[in-house]
Amino acid sequence: MASTSGSRNDSLMKITCPAHPGAHLVEDYHAGDMICSECGLVVGDRVIDVGSEWRTFSNEKAQKDPSRVGEAENSLLSGSNLSTIIGKPTGAGGFNEDGSAKYHNKRTMNSSDRALINAFREIAQMADRINLPKTIVDRTNTLFKQVHEQRTLRGRSNDAIAAACLYIACRQEGVPRTFKEICAISRVSKKEIGRCFKEILKALETSVDLITSGDFMSRFCSNLALPAQVQRAATHIARKAVEMDLVPGRSPISVAAAAIYLASQASEEKRSQKEIGDIAGVADVTIRQSYRLIYPKATDLFPEEFNFATPIALLPQP
Repeated sequence: MASTSGSRNDSLMKITCPAHPGAHLVEDYHAGDMICSECGLVVGDRVIDVGSEWRTFSNEKAQKDPSRVGEAENSLLSGSNLSTIIGKPTGAGGFNEDGSAKYHNKRTMNSSDRALINAFREIAQMADRINLPKTIVDRTNTLFKQVHEQRTLRGRSNDAIAAACLYIACRQEGVPRTFKEICAISRVSKKEIGRCFKEILKALETSVDLITSGDFMSRFCSNLALPAQVQRAATHIARKAVEMDLVPGRSPISVAAAAIYLASQASEEKRSQKEIGDIAGVADVTIRQSYRLIYPKATDLFPEEFNFATPIALLPQP
C-alpha cells in the first residue's frame, strides 16, 4: 500500500497509481482513501475530509448548528474568515466556582472585517426579502468591498452603501429592481441611498445600463397573473410609445404600468390602475397621466395579431 506520508515536497506531488498512471482515482470519503479505478489499489490513505463534521451530543440538542468546523471561507475577508469561536458552556464543567465561564472568545477579527461581515449580513437579508438569487448577493458583496477599501464614502451609512450596491448589482446582472423596491427593504432613507448610488458610480468609475419598460414587464405581468398575450401586447405598446415619443420625460416604470393597463383593458383579463400601481410601485395618478398620453394613439400601438376582447373605442377614457 502506498502512503501519502513523506517529505513536504512529496506530499505536494500528484497522487497516481504506479501501474496505471492515467487512471481515474476514486475517493472513499468514509475511509479517507484514494483508490485506483482500474486495479483497486489504494494509492493514498488518511486523506483529509474537507466536508463538515456533523456531530450532535446529548447536551447540544438545543443548538441550531451542530457543525464544529466554523463557517465557509470568505475570500472577501482579509483572514478568509478562518477563526475559532468557543460556544457557550452547557454543563457544570464549563464554569468556574464563582459561576463565570472558564473559556471566552478572543476577539482577533479586525474592525474592517467586522464591518464587512455586518454589511454582508445586511445585504443577504435585503436580498432575501425580495427573493434575489445568490449571484446578485455575491456581486453586491464585491461592490461593497471595493467601496469599503477605497474609503471614498466616509461618513455614509454602511446600510445606505449596501442598499445602493444592491441596486447597482441588480442593474448590472440584468435583473433590475425599482428604486422604491430597494428603499422598501432598506432601513435608510431614499435620499441617502440615492446619494450613495451616485457617489459609488463615480468612485468605482463604473456605469449601469439605462432601464427600460421592458426590464420590468415580465415580472409585473407575472405578479398580476396576466397571460402571455397581454404581456407581449404591453411590451409592444411600451416600446412603440417610446419610439413615437408619446411619453417624453416619463419614467420607464410608469410607461410600463400604463401599457399594462391599456393591454389588460383590451383583453379579457382586465386589471385596474390600483392593482397595477400596487405591483409596479407607482401611484394611480401617475399611471393615469401616462395613459392619457398614449390613449389617443392606441390604434397604432397594439400589435397586429392582438385579439381584442374590448374594442379600442370602448376602452376607458383617460
